[in-house]
Amino acid sequence: MRILITGVTGFVGPYLAEHIADVAPEAEVWGLVLAADSEEAPPPVRQIEGNLTDIASLKAALDQVQPQIIFHLAAASSVASSWDHPGRFLEVNAVGTVNLLETVRTAGREVRVVVSSSGEVYGIVPVNQQPITEDAHLAPLSPYAASKAAQDLLTAQYYHGYGIPTVRLRLFHHTGPRRPAQFVASSFAHQIARIEHGLDPPRLAVGNLDAIRDFTDVRDVARAYWLAATRGVPGDVYNICSSRHTSIRRVLDVLLMDSKVEVEVEVDPSRLRAADIPYLVGDFTRFSSATGWQPEIPLVQTLGDLLEWWRVQVSSQSRPPAQ
Repeated sequence: MRILITGVTGFVGPYLAEHIADVAPEAEVWGLVLAADSEEAPPPVRQIEGNLTDIASLKAALDQVQPQIIFHLAAASSVASSWDHPGRFLEVNAVGTVNLLETVRTAGREVRVVVSSSGEVYGIVPVNQQPITEDAHLAPLSPYAASKAAQDLLTAQYYHGYGIPTVRLRLFHHTGPRRPAQFVASSFAHQIARIEHGLDPPRLAVGNLDAIRDFTDVRDVARAYWLAATRGVPGDVYNICSSRHTSIRRVLDVLLMDSKVEVEVEVDPSRLRAADIPYLVGDFTRFSSATGWQPEIPLVQTLGDLLEWWRVQVSSQSRPPAQ
């Protein structure tokens, strides 16, 4: 089996590669990376260069790899940054996905494509209509969410119009070790680790703590991707979530309970969004019914592992060089 992962150097990509190595060690796994990317694909992934905005490079990559499965994880993924660069997000997430699917279509080979959409596509849904099912209307609120909604609908069109066996996953919030610091739980953990090491004063900057979100561990998400490829129904769409409603304040409290220092919490106006979804919780029943998947790792463990990972990172970065 030959597999291609786009976005293999991102957050979920390495976890997915590790999971495939465990459950399908016979698979030949390739990772698509940008030529300018300083990160390398994790071993034993074979690295190949390509760019979602350059269809010729995608054709060359697919001609070489000839995958049977593509996991399309590459994306511009920061909701906050999308307000400053909406065109870039549309180009990468929507047009980039079309370029990939068009390359698959014209190659004339049977390739199953698992595409990473987002729970953000649902926008603001009344609390009495949550947890949100896949039948809910798409009403994206941010430029990021609009680009992912376009990606989602275009992926469905390539199934219905061209017969490409696509599977869409609408991922709600997910976190864990290695999560970049611009995302909320990881931002808190990173700040705490720096304060513990004496690198920053004991003040922790936050945004809107009242928002309610649905968090899943990244390792559970990696399992979901594999099950989507091997048991998911082509043409279908699935929520990947925990169905647990957790306030951002609760995430912060769990991390602070594990902190080794006293911390003062301050609202940073720059961390408040122009528009925010107050409550976003998903229903994963459809995916569980199709694949047997269930989230297994509790949020307290996820956040503890995340904080410990940041402690290690900050400690190694702050250690003076050897003489």
